[in-house]
Amino acid sequence: MTECVQRGTNRLALRRATQPAPAVLEQRRGPVSAPRRIDALDQGIVEALQANGRESFRAIAARLGVSEGTVRARYARLCEDDILQVVGVTNPLGLGFEQALIGVKTAGSPQPVADEIASWTEADYVVVTAGQYDLVVEVVAADRRGLLELTNRMRALDGVVSTETFLYLDLVKQLYDWGTRVKDGR
Repeated sequence: MTECVQRGTNRLALRRATQPAPAVLEQRRGPVSAPRRIDALDQGIVEALQANGRESFRAIAARLGVSEGTVRARYARLCEDDILQVVGVTNPLGLGFEQALIGVKTAGSPQPVADEIASWTEADYVVVTAGQYDLVVEVVAADRRGLLELTNRMRALDGVVSTETFLYLDLVKQLYDWGTRVKDGR
């Protein structure tokens, strides 16, 4: 069991003071390749963990009628394939952070700009889009000054034509329980 220990760190720090090695950062939720076909068992595991990320493999296995080892192996594969990640989700606004969604227009391919922004600890969501913006980026900053510095850093990137920032005033709804799609006609 992991033990939580109070440390003398800044509660408004965006990430731990000691960042993991770059190889570890690259393993965190990155680009997802073509969707892998999942079956009803994978779907049941994902949906159980979306409802309660702390539910035991034993309880999930009993509900799905399989062994605990099967659930453990499927869980590991789903995580390895970047389909599933179980984490504690917070409301950054409730913790005193500033959060914003930024639309970015680029000159040329948006991929180099997306790759650069994705490497920033303040960016928690980076997508290439079709439409008015080439990229949509969600960022979290310690305060308004930090948000200003972040948007200025983004505007200074080669290839960035313009940005539009949508400051979050209140988090009204945040769900992660959309389930899965099994492509067998259901």
